[in-house]
Amino acid sequence: MTRKTFQQRDFASRRDVLRLGGVSGLGLGLPQLLEARVEKRLTVDDTFGRAQRVIMLYLHGGHPQQETFDPKPNGPSAVRGEFGAISTSVPGASFSELLPGTAQIADKLAVIRSMTHDNPNHVQASLPANTGHRHPAAVSTRGDFPPSDTDFPPFGAVLDHLQRNSQTLPSWVRVGPLMRRSNGTVLHGQLPGFLGAGNSSFAVDQSLLGDDVSVESVRPADELNPIRLQSRRDLLREFDGERQRLHGVASTGKLNTFYQRAFDLLTSDRTRRAFNLASEPVATRDRYGRTEFGQRCLLARRLVESGVSMVNVSYCHTPSGSWDTHSKNFSKMKTSLAPTLDVAFTALINDLDQRGLLDDTLVVVNAEFGRTPAINKNAGRDHWPWVYSLALCGAGIQPGSVHGTSDDSAAYPASFPHGPQDFAATLYHLLGVPSDTVLHDVLGRPHSLVIGSPIHEVLA
Repeated sequence: MTRKTFQQRDFASRRDVLRLGGVSGLGLGLPQLLEARVEKRLTVDDTFGRAQRVIMLYLHGGHPQQETFDPKPNGPSAVRGEFGAISTSVPGASFSELLPGTAQIADKLAVIRSMTHDNPNHVQASLPANTGHRHPAAVSTRGDFPPSDTDFPPFGAVLDHLQRNSQTLPSWVRVGPLMRRSNGTVLHGQLPGFLGAGNSSFAVDQSLLGDDVSVESVRPADELNPIRLQSRRDLLREFDGERQRLHGVASTGKLNTFYQRAFDLLTSDRTRRAFNLASEPVATRDRYGRTEFGQRCLLARRLVESGVSMVNVSYCHTPSGSWDTHSKNFSKMKTSLAPTLDVAFTALINDLDQRGLLDDTLVVVNAEFGRTPAINKNAGRDHWPWVYSLALCGAGIQPGSVHGTSDDSAAYPASFPHGPQDFAATLYHLLGVPSDTVLHDVLGRPHSLVIGSPIHEVLA
């Protein structure tokens, strides 16, 4: 069947789907719902359903708002830091001097400077950043703890769940390692939660820096061994071995279906072509920057160009470290973090634009939170969720817009505060997912997908 975007699909009400017999234990977000034909379409405005694809650039650790999208060169001397601000292609809007390339494409971006929440824990705060839902209060007092199969599912898992069809590429790909803390704890919001292993990401976890690099392995579930892109016979042998290893596990039946899907995906010529970075011109690879993050962004462009719906790109566990700059914030920002982001992000946006993909591809620079206004004794900035900045670009986004403000110290919102739930509502709006969508967990309990409100000020 021809692949359809959310905007092209007709969404049914709960009564319609029940009448059509399309509800099962996992709820309304199933192919029956997406394929149901009803007369009334739940469209809201011209931006509803504009995005066919999403690239999420996740700056684990939290980028300092002061040294990226919300500089405070005239703020109090104790908090403003070492760097100044530069003009952008948007009159009156300034970015940090560390982002000269990004400043030149500001007229294509929407920046939100008033994101806010109250959880300064990396592991936990990554859940609302990637789902729009936070942990219950009783759980959030525990500090670091592993993800759970009862967690709310992230954007990629939801899209995979809603869009499952006969397409020949995965719906959701994660480029970069599974993000963890130094103690080994996996950041929340990366695994499929209550939607189950069948909606896991396909993960690319290898160095992409080689001149002749091609993706050597793709993992269809984070708990499972790498599946090599070798012969069909070798793949089948590995699948059968994994099935036996998982024999007796409650979810084995679902995983077997998932393996069959993985087998079909990973042995297709289209998949091989999409993952073959070596086919890119040298000049293009150089333009993204010969860094792991830069090449991950380039691979993300190849994947969305081939039809992948959701690509998560992590900036974490690179040779230069993460954005958790408790010490040497300014030297790390100047020599590594900011230049790597600036080069790769600018190349990605320009590349998508030149290829005609930006009109229906949403690109987001996201993180779990920002960094403290105060500079600590180690010349670092610590965790700060009370205000931080996000940048968006592409499908349905108002180009050249800056929404919300922080105070003079970049410490708290001064206007238009928004939580991660509003960002999630904006993303789902752009993807054309109705705000009243309900997901069901394995026990049949209903969960509202959208609990915030779209940020209409950044929509075209």
